[in-house]
Amino acid sequence: MYNQSELREIVNKTLVNISYNSEAPRLIDPVRYIISMGGKRIRPVITLMACNLFNDKIDNAVFPAAGLEIFHNFTLVHDDIMDQADVRRGFETVHSKWNINQAIISGDVMAFIANECFMLAPPDLVLNVFKVFNKAAIEVCVGQQMDIDYEKAAIVSQEEYLRMIELKTASLLAASVRIGALIGGANEKDTGLLYDFGKNIGVAFQIQDDLLDIWGDTKMFGKSKGGDITANKKTFPLIKAFETASGEVKKQLHLLFSGTETIDPEEKIRQVTEIYDQLKIREITENLAEDYIDKAFQILHQVSIGEERKKEISKLASSLIGRRS
Repeated sequence: MYNQSELREIVNKTLVNISYNSEAPRLIDPVRYIISMGGKRIRPVITLMACNLFNDKIDNAVFPAAGLEIFHNFTLVHDDIMDQADVRRGFETVHSKWNINQAIISGDVMAFIANECFMLAPPDLVLNVFKVFNKAAIEVCVGQQMDIDYEKAAIVSQEEYLRMIELKTASLLAASVRIGALIGGANEKDTGLLYDFGKNIGVAFQIQDDLLDIWGDTKMFGKSKGGDITANKKTFPLIKAFETASGEVKKQLHLLFSGTETIDPEEKIRQVTEIYDQLKIREITENLAEDYIDKAFQILHQVSIGEERKKEISKLASSLIGRRS
């Protein structure tokens, strides 16, 4: 069995050694740039872990895993444009370093490079791998559209928000686990269980991401603190705060997010964070993420292999919300 660090090293080496088209260096330079930023490599690592659950030979899953990471980074390039974000993983975003047009076209080519990687799956599994990936890719786009729509919506329910992050964030993570299990030779029942496992940890991960935007360490998190607040994003903490607040506190929240008054971004972050602390939103958010992780572990327990082989994937799931396994 491989451990997390060994799999991350395999992924990083594969991403570096992929033969990118060199005819237009300006097209590929931003691709190499965002890939070189690093990151946790959660999606490709969990792909290889899912394969390794059923098979000690993971070679057939390495390029599809790399394809999932390249596609994920493609979505980040475009997300940063839409969010007007300046920082990603502690580095300048692609559109900040180059320009928006360059970021769009370099992002686009990453989607096709990812497809090249999927075509290197075992021939008898290529169609199934593409089906799983394409479904997830469409769901990511649907989730992104919901996210954009919700920024302008006066009220977003907790149910609507959770469905949005299930599509935008969790669907690709769930697909990664399913693709790894397929290549590893898992049966239909186990691939389905692992898909649900991935979906639940994906939701937990996004909830934790919402939390880190407010209370996380900027250096460790790799993003500007409070970016979701200044962008008026409907994150779980905000939705829960509107649901929990009453009286003057609720009025203050509406005023802060109405866009009718000009307020310094740092001051807005400070005031909103104070309200969140008053309403104990951090604790509520952490508890919800924990609920999803608990559900994920219950599902993982049902997968028909020995618990010893599940140790590494359990550790990864636990690390997503800082829980000790």
